[in-house]
Amino acid sequence: MTVKGRGIAPTIESLFPGGLKVWLKAYDGSEAGALDQPYGLELVNERGLSYIMTAPGDLGLGRAYVAGDLKLHGVHPGDPYDAFSLLKDNTDFGIPKPTELVGIIRELGISHLIPPPPPPQEHLPGWRHRLEGLRGLSKWSRHSQERDADAIHHHYDVSNTFYEHVLGPSMTYTCAVFPTEDATLEEAQDHKYDLICRKLGLKEGDRLLDLGCGWGGMVRHAAKHYGVKALGVTLSREQATWAQEEIKRQGLDHLAEVRHSDYRDVPETDFDAVSSIGLTEHIGVDNYPAYFAFIHDRLKPGGRVLNHCITRHDNQGRASAGAFIDRYVFPDGELAGSGTIARAAEDAGLEVQHHENFREHYAKTLAGWSKNLADNWDACVAETDEGTARVWGLYMVGSRIAFERNEIQLHHVLATKTVDGVSGYPLRHEF
Repeated sequence: MTVKGRGIAPTIESLFPGGLKVWLKAYDGSEAGALDQPYGLELVNERGLSYIMTAPGDLGLGRAYVAGDLKLHGVHPGDPYDAFSLLKDNTDFGIPKPTELVGIIRELGISHLIPPPPPPQEHLPGWRHRLEGLRGLSKWSRHSQERDADAIHHHYDVSNTFYEHVLGPSMTYTCAVFPTEDATLEEAQDHKYDLICRKLGLKEGDRLLDLGCGWGGMVRHAAKHYGVKALGVTLSREQATWAQEEIKRQGLDHLAEVRHSDYRDVPETDFDAVSSIGLTEHIGVDNYPAYFAFIHDRLKPGGRVLNHCITRHDNQGRASAGAFIDRYVFPDGELAGSGTIARAAEDAGLEVQHHENFREHYAKTLAGWSKNLADNWDACVAETDEGTARVWGLYMVGSRIAFERNEIQLHHVLATKTVDGVSGYPLRHEF
């Protein structure tokens, strides 16, 4: 690392291992990076510099960007894919030597080591919750019902209208399954729900429990197309309200119900099937045994469960999406490998019947959501605020790139409640 000492931009560039793959211009007039690139960053004020210096890496850069102190050029903020694909692996600052650190501080100013208040879109860091747990506030311990509800509220209760703009008519915020390369996002979401119904072997008169049901897409599809009596639960009050209204609008309220509830509070049992589409990421790896035990207890003998969730690409540890994602997008989110999930299901007494990876489908899904955000940018900003819209633009393209590069995956794990060797599953898959 060499501190160039020619202003703010060259000094910041010296923090990036290998330099910057986009250009960087700072408010002092200095420039650095790949000046021939069409994509670049503009640091517009001192607060942005303070964010970067006091939280090196993706968190500081993210804070400055969300606050409007760091501007991205050459791409739409709703879909900054082309620029971010050059930056994604290049946001962790190198560790300077003590002598270099002195030069950096001298060049950038010691006053910028005082952290500004974070943007209002930022969630409390995990260490604050851990501290409160040590102080005896057990309701805020990791993955308590209160803390899970707070995390879900932070992410999902942004605005139903905002989600309508980003997700499209299906109001489905989980990976779609594209039957063909040129299928639309709506066609792919419908295909996903139908595939899950077929994997679960649903038929008229069956009872389905959908855990973490979002805006009720799975519940409505199963009721409408399979005649299933379906119950969905979500920790988001906004989702539950929207889902119930849509169920009534479609005339499905004799079959479908969505409750504002923690899944752990569902008292009913003897379901023919359980679907969990995008919930496991939120419950915590330590809670897998209790989670799958809950599912086992809610199923009748021979019942099926389909678990759909984002996973690590291996089983060697827990995945953290980084400080920015934890503070701004998915507080307390944890990922494990698909093998970890399958093992937890088996350890709870479920028999795994089928296992499938939809990694590339999620990259295509995110590309569709990013396009929707860009196309509806002004409406999304008006519904929330520009900082929130920037958070979504940034996190969706970052996630898309991670799926494209096989850093994360999306898996279906299908299992049965097998009793005395009887699973009710056919000799070969029929879906």
